[in-house]
Amino acid sequence: MATLKTLLSALMLALVLSACSSSSPSAPEPGATSPPDEGPATSNARPGPSLDTIGIELLEVAAGFEQPLYATHAGDASGRLFVVEQTGAVRIVSGGRVQTEPFLDLSERVVVGSEQGLLGLAFHPSYEDNGRLFVNYTDLNGDTVVAEFAGAGGRADSSSERVLLTIEQPFPNHNGGALAFGPDGFLYIATGDGGSGGDPMGNGQSIGTLLGKLLRIDVNAASSDLSYGIPGDNPFVGRAGARPEIWAYGLRNPWRFSFDEATEELWIGDVGQSGLEEIDHSGGGRGVNFGWNVMEGNTCYEPPTGCDRSELQLPVAQYSHDLGCSVTGGYVYRGHTQRALRGVYLFSDYCSGTIWGLDAAQPGAGAVRLLESGRAVSSFGVDETGELYLTDLGSGTLFRIVSK
Repeated sequence: MATLKTLLSALMLALVLSACSSSSPSAPEPGATSPPDEGPATSNARPGPSLDTIGIELLEVAAGFEQPLYATHAGDASGRLFVVEQTGAVRIVSGGRVQTEPFLDLSERVVVGSEQGLLGLAFHPSYEDNGRLFVNYTDLNGDTVVAEFAGAGGRADSSSERVLLTIEQPFPNHNGGALAFGPDGFLYIATGDGGSGGDPMGNGQSIGTLLGKLLRIDVNAASSDLSYGIPGDNPFVGRAGARPEIWAYGLRNPWRFSFDEATEELWIGDVGQSGLEEIDHSGGGRGVNFGWNVMEGNTCYEPPTGCDRSELQLPVAQYSHDLGCSVTGGYVYRGHTQRALRGVYLFSDYCSGTIWGLDAAQPGAGAVRLLESGRAVSSFGVDETGELYLTDLGSGTLFRIVSK
């Protein structure tokens, strides 16, 4: 059973997310969102028949977590799952049981509240050989820290921290926080626009700041002034006034991104402002402008009409706040046991618990509601075999997603 502290924290997060999404006076354009009884709006036709026939359910794997925000694996053939707790610990699930001792405990270095805490974890692609792992957390000053730790003896050494990147946060919300190694071996880092409402500092569209971006760095290299390397094909390398770490921009609060294992395409769930939640998709992603704060979803944000969309990558799916309040980005299922789900991108809403599916090969064909879970879906995750999981912040539970 969830503790009172966990339930109160979950309620606080829901209220903050909802509040920060409604702080702007701008209203969506008429007809830009789906009616409450439909799925997220997309650009083209009705959903394909295969999605219409899919049903899913959640099977409990383990419980008792404190504010779980993410689940992943180490790629070391151990079969273990690693669950990130917002309060600062990473816990190991092995054989369906949660190990007593945390894999990593950063609780004394992490500030926790609303959208702050230990937010992301990524294991180096060669973790089995080099023991390197990376985390994203908000420190005691409320700033974003991306740091490397060393794994040893089945645990991570908390004293081995090597800070790669610190980003000053002007407000306590919109921290992003997800980390993932791309198919190219580089580390990708999702950052929010710095917080408040409406992006008052213009960070989303500025290529002179790391806020509101998807960053791409080389953790296997370093330079004289950086503890990491800059890939030479990053889009703004060598441009005056631009941060060379930027891979894509125009993001508000990217809450979970992933790469399709089969196609290497990028998927992002970006939390909206006054009325729209969105799913962004890009084949390459290099230098892509996802629109915030020119756009909210496929709607002009400010002014509400007449914005220039010509250089923007508009979302492949969006839904209104009649259907939720905070999108949780997911994964394209590429496992082998749930054949009906292969090639389906699953995503959810933190507040409503609705889980939708998109045909990854034809995302414009429409999203289908697959389950009203009743869960506070804080994240999805995959194991070594590609099986799909989700974390429920409200109950502190890890679930596996299966078709039925």
